[in-house]
Amino acid sequence: MTPDRPSGDHLVEVLAALANPIRLRILATLAHGRDYVSHLAREIGISRPLLHMHLQRLEAAGLVVGTLELSDDGKAMKYFEVADFDLHLTAESVAQAAATLTRPDPAPGPADKEKPR
Repeated sequence: MTPDRPSGDHLVEVLAALANPIRLRILATLAHGRDYVSHLAREIGISRPLLHMHLQRLEAAGLVVGTLELSDDGKAMKYFEVADFDLHLTAESVAQAAATLTRPDPAPGPADKEKPR
């Protein structure tokens, strides 16, 4: 992601990834240094499958990077670290990103639908 001009689609993906308290806790923990999945799950207090789901979302948004490494005893271990990103939002940068959106608007939510009379 270009720091000053993310595409609209990518900005939506990044903001959606950040809009979850567990993913924010993952990023905060990884800000102190890289970690492997099992240890990270214990640190945050969630199951490994749930952690994997959140890490996939963060990785897809370009906020974390995962690498598979072998431990001394030959076990495969997946390490994650925070990607190099800088997100600075202004009204102008959001407007520029919105102009590049290619995804359709989301379906209207319950509050947007006309209520039956």
